[in-house]
Parts: sequence; C-alpha cells; structure tokens
Amino acid sequence: MNATFRQLRLFLAFAEHLSVTAAARACHVTQPTASMQLRELADGVGMPLYEQVGKRLYLTAAGEALARTARAMLDEWTAFEQHVDGIKGMTRGRLRLSVVSTAKYFVPRLLGSFCAAYPDIDIALEVLNRDGVVRRLRDNLDDLYIMSMPPGDLELERHAFLSNPLDVIASASHPLIGRDRIALAELAPLRFILREKGSGTRLACDNHFRALGFRPDVRMELGSNEAIKQAVAASLGLGVISRHALEDRPADEGLAVLQVEGFPVQSNWWTLYRKGKKLSPVATAFLHHLEQAGQR
Repeated sequence: MNATFRQLRLFLAFAEHLSVTAAARACHVTQPTASMQLRELADGVGMPLYEQVGKRLYLTAAGEALARTARAMLDEWTAFEQHVDGIKGMTRGRLRLSVVSTAKYFVPRLLGSFCAAYPDIDIALEVLNRDGVVRRLRDNLDDLYIMSMPPGDLELERHAFLSNPLDVIASASHPLIGRDRIALAELAPLRFILREKGSGTRLACDNHFRALGFRPDVRMELGSNEAIKQAVAASLGLGVISRHALEDRPADEGLAVLQVEGFPVQSNWWTLYRKGKKLSPVATAFLHHLEQAGQR
C-alpha cells in the first residue's frame, strides 16, 4: 500500500470534520481533488474508510485505525522537522492546543508572550467546554490540553502551572458585602447560579460543597462565566466563579466577592497530555513557558 503525506493529512482533516468539503478547505485543495485522493487512499487500503448513514458520514473500523496511524506518523515527522530546525538554530512549527472555556481569560496572554519569543510558530487553539476538551484528549488530537479538573480515567502526564481559586460572588448591592467571615450556613436560604454540570468549575464546586456538608439552592445552571456574571449582577442569585474570570475591579462589572468561610476553593490549572506521548520540541518549549509564567 502506498500513501503520501498529502493524502494522510487530507484524511486526518476528513476524520476530524467528517466532511469532504471541510477537509478540502482545510488542506487548500478543491473538493474533486479531495474526493479523488480519499478514493485512491481507500483503494490502496483495500477497504472503505468511511460510510454514509442517512445524511452523515462515519469512519469505518479501517478508517479509525488509519486515522490513529496517520496521526502518529505525521506527529513523528513534525517532531523530526522541528528537531532539524533546532539543529539549524531555527525554532518554528505548529502548536495544537485545546483549553476549557474559563482558560480563555489568561491563555491568550501566555500565547502572546510565547509567540513574541518564537515568532515563527503557528498556533491552532481550540476553546471548548470540558467535555469537548476531554474528547480531544481521548483521541490525542492536540499537543497539549489545559483544564482545572483532569479526567480520572486516563493515564496522563500532569503539570500544575497556575492556581485557580474559586470565589463566591454577589451583586454589588448585596447586603452581605463588607462582612468578614460569612458562615456558609448563612447562604443556605439564598439561591445560587452555577456552571453547568460537567464543567471543571462545577465539579470543583460540587466536591467542595459536598465535603462541607452544604447543599446550595441552585436556581440556574449556565454554560458560560459571562452569563453567570450578568445574572449575578442582576441580583438573580450568588455565583461561584474562577477568579481568573473576574476583572481586577469586580465592582466595574456590578459584582463583589463575598468573604465566605471555606472560600476561595483552592485548585490548579493543569497542562495535560497522554502518558507515553512524545512531545514535539515546540510543545516542550510551550510547556516550559507555562511553568515559568506560573512561577512569575
């Protein structure tokens, strides 16, 4: 069986999007060319690589196996290219990064300083909810992943690089503002607005409340920090949110941080990748950059 790198890259794009049109666009070729290359690849394998069920396309077992093999081959080749560039004194390549939505408040700044040091590196950044990042982590689609609550059922390399305190927030006009050491029991009659179930913030929050024997009256579950801040500012309830999602002056957003006993919840931001994965030189450089930035 003969397959070119161009065909393998095209097939990986198809495997990610499950669309010939999207794969052609991602690889900068025409749709007829993409269809022909995929057909030639399937002929070389001797088995269908995908099938259509209804209006959707799905990878076959052979297609899934080829996607895993192609990804490993191209990752090794990319690492080799970056290694050769390093020998030549050059640092260039591509960094693929998936982060949970709350990390969007600080990751762009870290990427900015990294790109200033390595201007020839291209960045592919995916910002998703936690479930989306975990799916990409399971499929090993990226170089590195950033989240606050790593999945417990995968063998991972974990690097904590930044603290992630979770605070109780209220509207700027809330009567509890200015009080020191508010007992958690005082919040029992009040309603809470929390992140959706499955998010890292919600998992950490639920674990913390459970450990303290406290059951919040959850009025609303929202899928973004910005939505929670708007609802809390409108006096619809209290929120629990990462400090990274707040402005330096919460009052500018109509918010205040309450001094509740047992808060802030202390957690960390983690950089993750699958155990046994060989990081590219670019990914290794970014991992060191995160660790240094966290120390600062």
